[in-house]
Amino acid sequence: MQELELKYGCNPNQKPARIFMKEGELPVTVLNGKPGYINFLDALNAWQLVKELRAATGLPAAASFKHVSPAGAALGLPLDDTLRKMYFVEDGLELSPLACAYARARGADRMSSFGDWIALSDECDEATAKLIQHEVSDGVIAPGYSDAALAILKTKRKGGYNIVAIDPAYKPAPVEQKDVFGVTFEQGRNELAFGEETFANIVTKNKTLTDAQKRDLTLCLIALKYTQSNSVCYAQDGQLIGVGAGQQSRIHCTRLAGNKADIWQLRHHPKVLGLPFRDDVSRPNRDNAIDVYISDECEDVIGEAVWAETFTERPEPLTREEKRAWLDRVTGVCLGSDAFFPFGDNIERARRSGVTAIVEPGGSIRDAQVIETCDKYNIVMAFNGVRLFHH
Repeated sequence: MQELELKYGCNPNQKPARIFMKEGELPVTVLNGKPGYINFLDALNAWQLVKELRAATGLPAAASFKHVSPAGAALGLPLDDTLRKMYFVEDGLELSPLACAYARARGADRMSSFGDWIALSDECDEATAKLIQHEVSDGVIAPGYSDAALAILKTKRKGGYNIVAIDPAYKPAPVEQKDVFGVTFEQGRNELAFGEETFANIVTKNKTLTDAQKRDLTLCLIALKYTQSNSVCYAQDGQLIGVGAGQQSRIHCTRLAGNKADIWQLRHHPKVLGLPFRDDVSRPNRDNAIDVYISDECEDVIGEAVWAETFTERPEPLTREEKRAWLDRVTGVCLGSDAFFPFGDNIERARRSGVTAIVEPGGSIRDAQVIETCDKYNIVMAFNGVRLFHH
């Protein structure tokens, strides 16, 4: 098939709409549903991300995309009991590495992942499909699906769930084009890959980068390739935990992503894990309640007049002092930026979210100030010399 007609473009008034190939066949096959224009933008960006993660790390990978940026991306590392509870994994459900990757990707920012598009690096198996089955999602792209997984996914959205298969051997042309206002833009594809040489130029006094840090920094860089710029990513233990995308200011990216990373860390807190939800409260409503509970507006869900709508008993608040004490314990977080940090304030903000390792291009006239700020906190930082803007 050389082209696929779509219901409409970005918005219902934008017709006609289609995806097509100027030469050859489309590399995607719709197995179920009717994906739209934005669905395919998410699907094709997300697929590139997980395919590159798989190649770079040798581990299954998954991504959760919203509006052409990842809300989360992760590798297929095992989940401990706390993460299983945070991610609403059913007791007794045996998880494959791919299922672990998806649970982590979805769990990075569950509020933003509501109604996501999923990308999987490997054939979707039954365990992964069972996780997807219970989440609010628009669709999924993968190189294949087991019969059991396909049967499960086809039950979603009253049988209309979008399921797309992609040819894993497909390689696009080295030059890409897009039209804006009737004008065609053309550029070489960003085929940059990352390896040991990416971290060769360590510019701080601390020169020690562990293999785990290199893995998480590589995860950040690959995610940044497919995140709308400006962008900053925080990662820990093989998954993104905070993404700041599409901001005009670098510090706003760092703050936004850092705030999301802090929320992820606070979801580990015993008070959050022990929230006494009513059985009839859905997952999306639980996610929303947790988000509000962690925020400074916690009275909106635990106030005298409203707590019984969500909980079986009224929870105690998570105080500002308790939150700060919990976050002050956090360490081992990695940070990647798609362009240089122009000021040391980015490092100050990152440090408060437990960042101990950073990769960024370098090249600012204030590099010395940024390096000095890293040295103040014994943060290791590598300059990779490469900007990763994506639009």
